[in-house]
Amino acid sequence: MQHFYGVASFTGQLTQNMRSTGLLSFGLWSLLCFSGFSQTELPSKKSYTTAWAESPIVLDGKLDDDAWGQVEWGGDFVGHRPEYNVAPKQQTQFKILYDAKFLYVGIRAHDTEPEKIVERMSRRDGFDGDFVEINIDSYFDKRTAFSFTASVSGVKGDEYVSNNGDDWDSTWDPIWYLRTSIDDKGWIAEFKIPLSQLRFANKENHTWGIQFTRRIFREEERSTWQPVDPNAPGWVHLFGELNGIKGIKPQKQLEIQPYVLASLEKYPKDEENPFRNSGKEFTGNLGLDAKVGITSDITLDLTFNPDFGQVDADPSAVNLSAFQLFFRERRPFFLEGSNLLSFRTSGGPNNLFYSRRIGGRPHGSPENVEYIDYPNNTRILGAAKVTGKNAKGFSWGLLESVTNEEHANVVYENGERGQERVEPYTNFLVGRVQQDIDGGKTVVGALATHVKRFDNSGNGLEYLHDNATSAGIDLDHNFKDRKYGMEFKAMFSRVEGTQGAIYNTQTASERFFQRPDNNHKDVDTTRTVLTGSAATFSFGKRSGNWRWTVGSNFKSPELALNDAGFLRQTDDINNWFWTQYRVNKVTNTFRWQNYNFYAEYNNDFGGAVTNRGMNFNMNWEFKNYWGFGQGVWVGGTRVSNADLRGGPSIKYPGNVNYWYWIGTNSRKNFRVSFNNWFNWGQNDFRKSSGISVNLNLRASDALQISISPNINWNRNDLQYITQQEFNGEMRYLLGRVEQETYSMSIRANYNITPNLTLEFWGQPFIAAGEYSQFKRVHLPNAENYSSRFYIFDASEINYDESEGIYEVFENGDNEPDYTFNDPNFNIVQIRSNFVMRWEYIPGSTLFLVWANNGSYFDQSRNNSFSDLSSQLTGLSGNNTFLIKYTYRFIL
Repeated sequence: MQHFYGVASFTGQLTQNMRSTGLLSFGLWSLLCFSGFSQTELPSKKSYTTAWAESPIVLDGKLDDDAWGQVEWGGDFVGHRPEYNVAPKQQTQFKILYDAKFLYVGIRAHDTEPEKIVERMSRRDGFDGDFVEINIDSYFDKRTAFSFTASVSGVKGDEYVSNNGDDWDSTWDPIWYLRTSIDDKGWIAEFKIPLSQLRFANKENHTWGIQFTRRIFREEERSTWQPVDPNAPGWVHLFGELNGIKGIKPQKQLEIQPYVLASLEKYPKDEENPFRNSGKEFTGNLGLDAKVGITSDITLDLTFNPDFGQVDADPSAVNLSAFQLFFRERRPFFLEGSNLLSFRTSGGPNNLFYSRRIGGRPHGSPENVEYIDYPNNTRILGAAKVTGKNAKGFSWGLLESVTNEEHANVVYENGERGQERVEPYTNFLVGRVQQDIDGGKTVVGALATHVKRFDNSGNGLEYLHDNATSAGIDLDHNFKDRKYGMEFKAMFSRVEGTQGAIYNTQTASERFFQRPDNNHKDVDTTRTVLTGSAATFSFGKRSGNWRWTVGSNFKSPELALNDAGFLRQTDDINNWFWTQYRVNKVTNTFRWQNYNFYAEYNNDFGGAVTNRGMNFNMNWEFKNYWGFGQGVWVGGTRVSNADLRGGPSIKYPGNVNYWYWIGTNSRKNFRVSFNNWFNWGQNDFRKSSGISVNLNLRASDALQISISPNINWNRNDLQYITQQEFNGEMRYLLGRVEQETYSMSIRANYNITPNLTLEFWGQPFIAAGEYSQFKRVHLPNAENYSSRFYIFDASEINYDESEGIYEVFENGDNEPDYTFNDPNFNIVQIRSNFVMRWEYIPGSTLFLVWANNGSYFDQSRNNSFSDLSSQLTGLSGNNTFLIKYTYRFIL
């Protein structure tokens, strides 16, 4: 499981990039300095020989069937964490057998103190308590593997491992069988894995890569069968070998899983709104999922009319930026195998494919309507996903999805009823190929996406693209025994549509070609096609205690990915350098430690510096299992091309950001983590801070409760509000916003059995923003900070409380020259859901769901925490009750 690489889990700050003039030469200098470091000698490969099971095996967690006597025990595990290549606290042994349909694995986890074995339960893929795990590289491609994990309490975990251990996909849920038991020698895990869940070549004799891992929770110790240095690059290529398998044939998999669903939605009655005057709505639905093994190398996943009512809602957020928010994918069909279809353009969430574009909220905006019943999401009529990999290391993935034409029921202003089309039929197509070379030391690949919309007309749909295409090629190469590596990617995009659609694309928040000071791009109102490009290159040292990477990327101003992908901003050239020194061995004080430096420098295609800064952070885990880390970011003066929403760029002073975190012993039944951060802007233009706490209580082996409150304070003197025309000139209006945000995520999981769980998630959310010190932009790029804006005095601005607007008097008379709406906001929301999940037989599940969503908004000045928190108890909203039944047929 991916938790081997936990040392890096506290260094997420590193992935903020850096770039600076001369960094490439600095990176080359670093290469010369560090290339002399000796590479740890790789341990010899272990091997295990299995045999055909000559008698039946009864899965009972005992390992007392006669068949187990056919093979010898494997063992001699060695320490992996916290100490590498030392004798573990307890020894572990295993046996492997097989027949025409199954692979059988028996693991004896010895323990001299069996009463101290930790039997924590969780839902599938929870990875809690003591566990053992087997990773199987049945392709023997040294890059991918199938991972099966057994906790002592009988909870199963399974992951598809790709990119030589860099990606672990826990959404892969194969059908397999497990039994465990505890005795006076320790505990036993007995696996029964159908060969249909694995992929392997059609040949007589097989050699597979295998690795075993054991976790002893009370020691926070991991040991492995095949020794692997935690500082070594990669994972799968370092596995030991499984020999002796012969005469088996690849199994063709055919699974069909229909579902039936019924739901009741209750909401506050609105007697005047004909679509909400009943206060409730009943719905039902049918659908089908299927998994078909076309050949031993190719798997087809299908879904027809899918429903994802059991999935958690997105967390609440307030967005005051010019850019769209990113929410992670939560739907199982699109999560499984998502690593294969990922193609990042740069740091952050930017990607050629963002699956939440499929089935998102419709785009149309009907006009002249009094009431509207608007669909929350576009219905997915069907989707198909084909994935595969052959014995020569060639892998591929293809995703095709069709979404429905959506209509909103409306009541027009004249009282008549009707329907308005708000989304056209749309086809999404994504394809990915990769070729492993030289045992995965080199990987070349490509990805392409295409979105086709049918009949974009009416209600603003004409501003959508008719066709949107993107494609990229990538190369990842390792050399010098994978000690060093380089990565290269090149991408392009092409969107087609009406002149209005391409005009909207040019003036959207990702680009803002219309900026009056944009000296390298102009808006072309006659264009019906827009083509853009991007590329990235990085090189670095990937193994050892000292690692580093230097790289550069660009995104051209015309790049357009948001039909099938995700892209926040274009017109960017970014260079960065990162280095880390890590110590993965126990010292007198620490169990592990790491020290990181990161720097970046960004400019647009016109040469303006849009970001620059550097970050240093350090993280430790102490001998008592507590953790601590801290870091600082120092940013220089920069300009933003987006914050004035199509207006000129604006220069911001530099800033300093400091953060620290503390975590208590994660082995304890009650643990706490605390994070605190502070941000100070030069010229006192901005000041912000935040606190996040996680309280996690393991009340019993079956019950876990976590409470995570978050508080953020923000004061920004240059917050954009709106823009208004005055005397033929555009006024860009800013203000001081003082924002407070309070949220708390509450989660409780109770495992009645490993296959029957009760899960609750809830999030109360409060946000208040109060504006003052209104100003207009004057000389946005002036060297003198105070010359960049003009602050209105009391005689120039007036608040009309009855209308909820501000009036601006620039001419000094009694008539307002322009007005703008009150930007204050008070938001109170609560979202929650309760799910009973019962996997009554492997692969077949019954869900009972209750979901609540309530919200409140006003603009009053009564916005203290006590004022707003009182709204939570009386919050009205929607309540949805849902039952969903699935049954998986294995044919």
